[in-house]
Amino acid sequence: MGKWLQAFLFIAFASSIASERNPRTERISGSAGDVLEDDPVGRLKVYVYELPSKYNKKILQKDPRCLSHMFAAEIYMHRFLLSSPVRTLNPEEADWFYTPIYATCDLTPTGLPLPFKSPRMVRSAIQLISSSWPYWNRTEGADHFFVVPHDFGPCFHYQEEKAIKRGILPILQRATLVQTFGQRNHVCLKDGSITIPPYAPPQKMQARKIPLNTPRSIFVYFRGLFYDVNNDPEGGYYARGARAAVWENFKNNPLFDISTEHPTTYYEDMQRAVFCLCPLGWAPWSPRLVEAVVFGCIPVIIADDIVLPFADAIPWEEIGVFVAEEDVHKLDTTLTSIPPEVILRKQRLLANPSMKRAMLFPQPALPGDAFHQILNGLARKLPHQKSIYLKPGEKILNWTAGPVGDLKPW
Repeated sequence: MGKWLQAFLFIAFASSIASERNPRTERISGSAGDVLEDDPVGRLKVYVYELPSKYNKKILQKDPRCLSHMFAAEIYMHRFLLSSPVRTLNPEEADWFYTPIYATCDLTPTGLPLPFKSPRMVRSAIQLISSSWPYWNRTEGADHFFVVPHDFGPCFHYQEEKAIKRGILPILQRATLVQTFGQRNHVCLKDGSITIPPYAPPQKMQARKIPLNTPRSIFVYFRGLFYDVNNDPEGGYYARGARAAVWENFKNNPLFDISTEHPTTYYEDMQRAVFCLCPLGWAPWSPRLVEAVVFGCIPVIIADDIVLPFADAIPWEEIGVFVAEEDVHKLDTTLTSIPPEVILRKQRLLANPSMKRAMLFPQPALPGDAFHQILNGLARKLPHQKSIYLKPGEKILNWTAGPVGDLKPW
């Protein structure tokens, strides 16, 4: 234990020296940095369908909590596009078509999105646009994109087993999906999807910034559930046991500041920490990843096969630490063995403002933010291949496929 504490004290000391004497930021090298700073304006045009308010605004009026929960990207993307210079009012010149539906804004009293109505809402909206405009039928959605920030994206369920059983909504199979969920070789992530960060409130985080030269006196920080006794009473299923392993192995380790309590100083504490744990929960992603990047705390990613947001623009291997779920019990030795110079470089990269902007959905939008990274992803898919356009009378999608419950009217 003495060696670990000695290593930590050296890192904290080095961090404070670096913040005073060295450049605080480091530009991302190579193509990743260029991609991160791309400007999508002028490279694509998006047509926004005007849907009845029951698909978006009325849902939000019914439950304003949707504006601040981690699934809110679907709302803010809609608002952004309405005033974005990439929007076109002429669908004939559009490269992409966007259907503004708030499919996760149907919450339980505890704030969880109900998984039952979302597929019906999506089906209803697609039936409307396919019968009211000619553009869906030309490609059966291959030039359309949908924002699906549910736990398991277009599988619309918070439990992985049930999400896998449902699968991606069949009528979304040709569309481009913009989703928070990302895991390699998973039925809920199809090729060509754009993985995005979850929503975290930019103004709230900005208001809680502390001085840059504040020493990072916490080695490892985490606040959240280790067991979900309500939904996984027997244990072992939630987070595939990874969070439970963190607690059982390190609850008494002085290098680990971990708890289920969520203090009022949560944001400030992250800014005082060297490493912030970002383990999977029900899904592999969480807002902790956004918070860690914004607050310059090195994210320790514990989620096997995760596909991270904007991976072509953000060098996750350089700014984060990846720990396999089966190696959680070795977290202490893994983190204390990282050389201080490696830690300092990760901190300098995290201090780059462009890195932080790319993880946020600010109001109003800013150059290089998550909105623009989504547009960059869409622009890089252009021009569309001629093969996406169907022959007259040709049909590919099966509108009657899927669970019986999803076929009910919405």
